[in-house]
Amino acid sequence: MPPPPSACRAEVPPAEPAGTRRPPGRAETAELLRRHGLVASRALGQNFLVEPGVAERIARCAALQPGERVVEVGPGLGALTVALAATGARVTAVELDRHLLGPLEEVVAGLGVTLVHADAMEPGWRKALGPAGPADPGAGWVLVANLPYNIATPLVLDLLREEPAVHRMVVMVQREVAERLVASPGSSRYGAVSVRLSYFATARIVMRVPPAVFLPRPKVDSAVVEVVRRAEPGVDPAKAPFAEIDELVGRAFSHRRKMLRRSLAGVVAGEQFAAAGIDPSRRPEELGLEEWGRLAAARRAGGPR
Repeated sequence: MPPPPSACRAEVPPAEPAGTRRPPGRAETAELLRRHGLVASRALGQNFLVEPGVAERIARCAALQPGERVVEVGPGLGALTVALAATGARVTAVELDRHLLGPLEEVVAGLGVTLVHADAMEPGWRKALGPAGPADPGAGWVLVANLPYNIATPLVLDLLREEPAVHRMVVMVQREVAERLVASPGSSRYGAVSVRLSYFATARIVMRVPPAVFLPRPKVDSAVVEVVRRAEPGVDPAKAPFAEIDELVGRAFSHRRKMLRRSLAGVVAGEQFAAAGIDPSRRPEELGLEEWGRLAAARRAGGPR
């Protein structure tokens, strides 16, 4: 794995200009919760980031430019939101929990942050993103978020499929989820999620985060993943559309220990394996995106089954 960019390393944070607002820490977050009579919702996967230095490191990892458009999903009580606003980016924060909107407004008051009360898994809020544009400051969007564990994978994949305006993501997720997103063929974490992401984007882990920086403290480690959308899909969509690769990898990885000839029986014929140059005695975790693309193309050329 390549080293993270220098901005993501655990160096002493650069000096902040006088008057710059720092993200709320543990004591401030606990006081906000107490004053508003709130507790973290387990159902919503809430673990509030309470270490200002970590929030600032994530914002530096995102390498945002002044004026760049950023969407944050699940801002919680605003630690990362404040750090993102300090970069000069234009921040839109999407929060589902209506009970957090009041304290969140207190934390980001005066920072120019746009708050949207919406479920990130529902497409309606995405109207705020506007039409897709070229991936440069002021046009596309960057998603930067401490994602609730229960929506991280489906949200990342859904945005890659459906929202080309989001050209880059810097997201904190459960460490095992991060390892699946970035996994290569042959590794123990490589699976259907890894293939699906690689169709649209490249990904790497840029930062690891311990449980101690959250309130309440989760039972697992976290990691920050950078996901960069490809200019074009990783395989030719005219020959191997995503939906057809998606179907194959879903079937195959549901029986990942079986040989492909068994897990894809009745779906891919022997002559289609041969046309793709894929040995049907291989297992799904051995195939990279290009090979899945060849298999989907051969199946498509062979006609419906």
